[in-house]
Amino acid sequence: QVQLVESGGGLVQPGGSLRLSCVASGFNFHYYAVGWFRQAPGKEREAVSCISPSDGSTYLPESLKGRFTVSRDDAKNTVYLQMDSLKPEDTAVYYCAAEPSSTTAYFHCAGYVTFQSWGQGTQVTVTS
Repeated sequence: QVQLVESGGGLVQPGGSLRLSCVASGFNFHYYAVGWFRQAPGKEREAVSCISPSDGSTYLPESLKGRFTVSRDDAKNTVYLQMDSLKPEDTAVYYCAAEPSSTTAYFHCAGYVTFQSWGQGTQVTVTS
């Protein structure tokens, strides 16, 4: 069974940083695209970042470029989301997801390929 466990969330002030981790088990992690998504109260879930082994690509929305960075360590079955210069609007539950990959990170994040396996989420709270 595919299992994903997020960690690293917490409470930070605006301008602070957090690094989220997503540890995967139960599958060959090397061949899976991994995405980070977030959902704030009253808002739809949105893609934060995706990374794909098909072409080694990463994707972030334009609004997050320069602040968030996604990376992966296949030897540790872990994907990281480094979040810098955090803003109050970044407050949300952050989820990681995984799906076998045959396309780019953009196509995964955009929903052309659906993530089927999800973690339970980790709370990120940025004070105003």
